[in-house]
Amino acid sequence: MELADALARKVVVLDGGMSTALELAGHDLSDALWSGRLLLTDPGAVRDAHLAYYRAGAEVAITASYQVTFEGFARKGISAEETARLLRASVTLARSAASDVDGQRWVAASVGPYGAMLADGSEYRGRYGLSKAQLVEFHRPRIEELTKAGPDVLAVETVPDVDEAEAVLEVVRGSGVPAWLSYSVRGDRTCAGQPLEEAFAVAAGVDEVIAVGVNCCAPEDVAHAVSVAAKTGLPWWSIRTAVSSGTRGSVRGPGTAPASPRWRGIGPSRAPGWSADAAGPARTPSRCSPRL
Repeated sequence: MELADALARKVVVLDGGMSTALELAGHDLSDALWSGRLLLTDPGAVRDAHLAYYRAGAEVAITASYQVTFEGFARKGISAEETARLLRASVTLARSAASDVDGQRWVAASVGPYGAMLADGSEYRGRYGLSKAQLVEFHRPRIEELTKAGPDVLAVETVPDVDEAEAVLEVVRGSGVPAWLSYSVRGDRTCAGQPLEEAFAVAAGVDEVIAVGVNCCAPEDVAHAVSVAAKTGLPWWSIRTAVSSGTRGSVRGPGTAPASPRWRGIGPSRAPGWSADAAGPARTPSRCSPRL
């Protein structure tokens, strides 16, 4: 079954944070490459994290490619050829882990925002001072490498800015690879300050987009966001992660490692309320915790 078909029929369970699972296993992710570094130094640990989430009930594994960019890895002396290989490997590791469990599983290739490469919290601000053409140039090569590995969907996530969403979707449009689009938000606007109505409208007419949503936001911001997302007619979700500070390492999945206090005690029971606010069926992938 295609993921888009599954989303139309039921709630689909996503994995939890890759960094959370790796940190729980004892790995130091303080490097600017974050969890992407382990694709190079310990790919087995990445596969083990995917497998732990699958065994915990996740149906979708999000790859460790969020922080993997040609520019960011070049700063660490890693060649473009090696970076391309690591992008593809992020997908094959998740696919390999899926082969060890029964039942339908999907692989979502993570496409982080430009700000993630800067490793300074810019994905929660946006407005990088780049043109749309420059953002297209940044995203195109990594998306092309990820799609070569055959993911089920591109997970375009933590996008703070409508301008960047438009750039990514320009690359996605016509590729034939499904994608979801997820913003980082504050209140009723993107982190860059644009109205959510404007933000979600950019998905209209892009056949590859199969779902829209928000992530890395405060719980009190979810209801309005999903009500706006639902107006696109696409499945929507809120990924239950929160930002406790402006750093990459502060983004965690509740129930797995220390999370923002604002998310503690909030679980799947909140989804029906969000669905009512959206005036539509709940098609919200929830996140699960690994049994490590």
